[in-house]
Amino acid sequence: MPADLAVLGLGHSGLPLAQAAVAAGIETVGYDEDEETTAALNAGRPPSDGILTAAAVRRMNSRGFRATTDPDVLSEVRTAVICAPTSLGPDRALNLDAVRTAALSLASRLRPRTTVVLESEVYPGATEEFLRPLLEEGSGLRAGRDFHLACSPARFDPGNRRYGVTGTPKIVGGLTPTCTERAAAFYGRLAVKVVRARGPREAEAAKLLETNFRQVNIALVNEMAVFCHDIGVDLWDVIRCAETKPFGFHAFRPGPGVGGHGVSIDPNYLSYRSRSLGYPLRMVELAQEVNGRMPRYVCQRAAELLNEHGKSARGARVLLLGVTYKPDLADQEGAPAREVALRLKQLGAQLSFHDPYVMEWQAAGQPVPRADSLYEAAATADLTVLLQHHRRYDLQGLAAKARLLFDTRGASPTGAAHRL
Repeated sequence: MPADLAVLGLGHSGLPLAQAAVAAGIETVGYDEDEETTAALNAGRPPSDGILTAAAVRRMNSRGFRATTDPDVLSEVRTAVICAPTSLGPDRALNLDAVRTAALSLASRLRPRTTVVLESEVYPGATEEFLRPLLEEGSGLRAGRDFHLACSPARFDPGNRRYGVTGTPKIVGGLTPTCTERAAAFYGRLAVKVVRARGPREAEAAKLLETNFRQVNIALVNEMAVFCHDIGVDLWDVIRCAETKPFGFHAFRPGPGVGGHGVSIDPNYLSYRSRSLGYPLRMVELAQEVNGRMPRYVCQRAAELLNEHGKSARGARVLLLGVTYKPDLADQEGAPAREVALRLKQLGAQLSFHDPYVMEWQAAGQPVPRADSLYEAAATADLTVLLQHHRRYDLQGLAAKARLLFDTRGASPTGAAHRL
């Protein structure tokens, strides 16, 4: 009997999809080229980014999930979902190598009537222009006639206790109406709602619109943070007042920069596509510029605070709290903490860090000492900088112990710390 589903790529989006599918009673196999990843999952060990617990992995395995590096399993499935990671190269160019590799592994084993769905973060048009030729040339089959092809962008929000894979509507855009319906039928077994797009390009663009909505609004409030500080206005009180408006406003909060698998990467796909047409998406690129300046601004403020308290940044002992990109997770993808650390080191600061989810950490290729005793470290540091607000941090108690506390997240009680 063929398996119901193969998930290609067991990373930040693929593994939660596999978990949801297994929980829904769908026979699922996970394919990944990384032997260490597959061996760990089969042994019941969770990934290091903390996206799933050990108990969740063991529960998946007990329900029949298996991970493998053997691509031959792909010839036995009815539905194949590509969740391979995408990234930016050193020149900020798109890197779809992992998607290409997954597609080639699948193509030579693709059977007629299989449904193939792309969930990886890509630019609008990639399903048709990039993925479709790889699958057709490698299989000898034709998309829309011999097999079904669709895009359903990942919407998983790590750590979100309310909206998981099953609780979030899924957008589906197929190459043909039949492709859309086949993909929708699959996701209908998992998600609370399936939303049909006109095609894969619309589905791809919807993901980028969602991501850029956050990027642009985060940039707006980051710019407001700088402005309000310069004119002596409490931004956090401004936000508190503004969010009481019951219409036309959605509250965003500033921070030391953006990170993660979406906001720090996806907007580049949209701007990349617009540049290929001969014009930039000015709002998106400006938002990236504004957000990209925040680590530097945090270091500027840190140096100013030290100076106001009779200390120079050179030789100052600075403790960084929270080096992950999101609270209560171990994932460090795109987190601004590394740039903050690099810039502080360039100013001559002596760094240490604390994060309940990270035991070892590096900045600029050099290890940063970890503070084992948080309160003792804060009491001896010249400056403590909160970069990520994990729930385990008692900020009231921390503010009482720290010599000087700089809160870049606005999470501390009013008056307890210097805020961004």
